[in-house]
Amino acid sequence: MNLYRQDHQPGPESMIERAHPKKRFILASDFDQTLSFNDSGYVLAELLGISVAEFERKANGMAKLNLVQQGGELAYLLLHDPEFRSKARPEHLYEAGKRVRLKPNIDLLYRFLSEEVAGHHFDFYVISAGPVEVIRSALEGIIPADHIYGTEFEYNAQGEIERILQVTAGYGKVAAVDQLLEKLKIGPDRLVYVGDGSSDIHVMLHVNRRDGFTIAVSENKYLAPIAKRSVIGDSALAILIPILEEVVGWNSSQIRELFETKGLLIQQWDKVQTDMLTIVPNSAAMEVESVITIAD
Repeated sequence: MNLYRQDHQPGPESMIERAHPKKRFILASDFDQTLSFNDSGYVLAELLGISVAEFERKANGMAKLNLVQQGGELAYLLLHDPEFRSKARPEHLYEAGKRVRLKPNIDLLYRFLSEEVAGHHFDFYVISAGPVEVIRSALEGIIPADHIYGTEFEYNAQGEIERILQVTAGYGKVAAVDQLLEKLKIGPDRLVYVGDGSSDIHVMLHVNRRDGFTIAVSENKYLAPIAKRSVIGDSALAILIPILEEVVGWNSSQIRELFETKGLLIQQWDKVQTDMLTIVPNSAAMEVESVITIAD
């Protein structure tokens, strides 16, 4: 019995974790132009021999009609557009993922958030409106496939898309983050969401309302005022800055020191507040002035 107890004594690190358990969070990130530089829809269209101009024409047409949830245009085209549907097969989606240009250091971001923030653990998930095959292919070997949520299709025997099983666009992202919270048994105030475009508006409003934390990685005029923080950078590690400041509570010196221990240097870090204005002549005042001039 004594030997059994000695062999199964918890180590010092395990004992510390039990005494001071880590705060557990979910980091949910969009994919296109958040973790990548280009939109996977353009990459896939080019691979299928469809011009960028034609893809834009069709996608913008649907957006103007509000025919689908914002971000779901590619999924709609793959199912309903004759040109896309006749050409797209699972192998094309996989190949498109390999051609997507990723932002650097996604692997380092994933490992760091999972293992190295003292007192905190972040479960990193990707939630995108893009085809799940494209995203899993692009992030293969970096983020586990079961941590990636995207639009899912059902294929027929010839490899043609038969129907859509789920679309994680617009309100679909809200449903996805709520499913994650339920699955991992984590409170909504422990959710961090990162996005770049109009398709992220619904989910950011939802996360903010439930006391979560939102980060915009673009200056999208609709998204930036909603997000609690905005950060612009060419490296995926830029996302770390607002997380470490606002969620973990580190100061800039601690953050710079951390980056240096990883062999990285924050060369430029400018904090700015941007006011977006459109100023036009007051037509009512001009009309009054015109009437007075005529009367004179």
